[in-house]
Amino acid sequence: MTDMPVNQVNARQGWALAPEEREAMEYDVVIVGAGPAGLSAAIRLKQMAEEKGQEISVCVLEKGSEVGAHILSGAVIDPVGINRLFPDWKERGAPLETEVTSDRFLFLGPAGALPLPNFILPPLMKNHGNYIASLGNVARWLAEQAEAMGVEIYPGFAAAELLFDDNGAVRGVATGDMGVSKTGEKKDGWMPGMELLAKYTFLAEGVRGSLSKAAIAQYDLDANSDYQKFGIGIKELWQVAPENHKSGHVQHTLGWPLDNKTGGGSWLYHFGDNFVSIGFVTHLNYQNPHLSPFDEFQRFKMHPAIRQTLEGGKRVSYGARAITEGGYQSVPKLAFPGGALIGCSAGFVNVPRIKGSHNAMETGIMAAEAAFEALADGRSYDELSAYQQAYDTSRVAKELKMVRNVKPLLTKFGNFLGTVLGGAEMWMRTLGIGLPFTLSHGKPDHAAMKKADECKPIDYPKPDGEVAFDKLSSVFLSATNHEEDQPAHLTLKDSSVPVGVNLPEYDEPAQRYCPAGVYEVVREENGTNPRLQINAQNCVHCKTCDIKDPSQNINWVVPEGAGGPNYPNM
Repeated sequence: MTDMPVNQVNARQGWALAPEEREAMEYDVVIVGAGPAGLSAAIRLKQMAEEKGQEISVCVLEKGSEVGAHILSGAVIDPVGINRLFPDWKERGAPLETEVTSDRFLFLGPAGALPLPNFILPPLMKNHGNYIASLGNVARWLAEQAEAMGVEIYPGFAAAELLFDDNGAVRGVATGDMGVSKTGEKKDGWMPGMELLAKYTFLAEGVRGSLSKAAIAQYDLDANSDYQKFGIGIKELWQVAPENHKSGHVQHTLGWPLDNKTGGGSWLYHFGDNFVSIGFVTHLNYQNPHLSPFDEFQRFKMHPAIRQTLEGGKRVSYGARAITEGGYQSVPKLAFPGGALIGCSAGFVNVPRIKGSHNAMETGIMAAEAAFEALADGRSYDELSAYQQAYDTSRVAKELKMVRNVKPLLTKFGNFLGTVLGGAEMWMRTLGIGLPFTLSHGKPDHAAMKKADECKPIDYPKPDGEVAFDKLSSVFLSATNHEEDQPAHLTLKDSSVPVGVNLPEYDEPAQRYCPAGVYEVVREENGTNPRLQINAQNCVHCKTCDIKDPSQNINWVVPEGAGGPNYPNM
């Protein structure tokens, strides 16, 4: 696929096409993203309206083909968030399927594994009282609760543009035009985007959302926060042989196949009908441009301590998603005129706990409560300072503050010593002491990458087709689909950079950091005239390219609604 010129990038976001006046719908609150944060906010708004005997109109937009289609997580879920919404969630049938019954932490070497005794793990890292589940199914259940309360949920509609009033406040969003060709022409069935206007707009898009990115830049929300940090999480769902299944068992690993300077680790969660959720996280501040997170994951599964669980089983699904890892010091300002960032749009993942959905739900609840009170006072389009104040004194902020130095310690001292120091810091904070300052992350992830000639190429083993697989067969399992004749949503600021800069300096790392085979360097038969080919139809919306490109030349924007992966039970 060819690169899109700037005017067509804008067209994809709904600015250059549709000269006809767009239809508009008005609500009290519009929420972009039907994940745990967005749906929790919608539910809490309706709960408060019912408690007060008032009416409130709430709309949720979801770019996936259905609620949950784009949601991917481990997931071991702390029920503290859902407890706040529905104390009777068990009676309501929430799909928190399997309570954690056992916890194991391994440090892997190339051929062996060293189990770490549970008693040395800080209490915050233990999973007693948590539940293994599909976060996508939890979102589907939350959507059922929300719709029963009168929330309007529209899957298959991608919010592509922030709308502003004359004072510069957000007054809603516009969805992208449907039925536009690669060349920007209207096809049969063309439909202009719609304007969803609201007194308050919540951005709950998840990690590196395109509108959240725009809002942070527009209002300088990260002026007083550290760089946001990220990881790429790659997950497979397996149905394993019954004799290999341990219901409720949770296992995490550090170490091999990553070297000591490359952060990351794995999870293995047993739940449901002989299901195992297996995944691998590579921190995106890795240095070696030859590294491939996908191939590290496939190599990891061939380790004897991991392979024994998977042999004789069947791989059911595959997917990938970026993860926010900056923590407490990287959370931007949360409220802006007319709206707020909630959930992973702002970044509330607790990296040592490998959990974030509980915090996402609670921030959605806090924003909803602030917006409801503002609406009750007759306000609109202003800054919800009460949300920021609620977060600053919340359980969420306290939890993130406790672990705020762990990620910087891992970065500075490497996996082994950094883990020891991070564990000591968490234990000290548990005992009421700890470092009297907050460590900085230092630089953004893309700036950590070294030049290709400074690093050693990595020889990855060939997938065996039993526990390790290739990218294309993996993407097939994600059920990813995009209308092929549409403007590219993977846009380049400068089309000369991939071959002119990234290829000679970094061996074009997009070929390897993308877990879906979107980016390829292709050449003529004689090996000349290299060019970057973008297979946008493969994109699983992980956002890694937008984060890790060393030249910051890739800008991810939303494709047509309903495009992307269709994750079952992920």
